[in-house]
Amino acid sequence: MVTFNRVILAGNLVRDPETRFLPSGVAVTSFSIAVNRRYKSNNEVKEEVSFFDVSVFGKTGENCAEYLSKGRPVLVEGRLRQRSWETDGVKRSKIEVVADNVQFLGGPRGAAAEPSAPSAPAPESQDDDIPF
Repeated sequence: MVTFNRVILAGNLVRDPETRFLPSGVAVTSFSIAVNRRYKSNNEVKEEVSFFDVSVFGKTGENCAEYLSKGRPVLVEGRLRQRSWETDGVKRSKIEVVADNVQFLGGPRGAAAEPSAPSAPAPESQDDDIPF
C-alpha cells in the first residue's frame, strides 16, 4: 500500500506565533496562516480564504517565534496530522500542518510595504550570519 502525506502552503500569519516547550525541552511553536484563492464564477471574480493551523518543532519553531508576526507572508512545507480529543463528552478532531520547513517571505520585519528604488547589490553574507 502506497501512502503520501505532504503539503505546501503559502499565506499570511493571522496571529503572532506562540511557543511552548515539551517536557523533553523541545520547543513547539504554533501559528495560523490564511491562504487566499481567487476564482471566476459567472464572469465575477470571487475570493475564498482558508485558514490552517501550523506547528513547528525545534530550532525552526524558535526562529519562527522570533522573526515572524501577524501579517507576515510565509511558505510552509510539511505533513498533515489529525488530532482527536474529547471535551465534556463531545468528541472533537482537528487537522493541522506539522511543518518541516518554513520560509519567510517578503521583506524584513518592519520594512516598508512599498517597493523602493533599485539600489546597489548587497554584499555577500557569510553562512554564519544567517540566524537559522
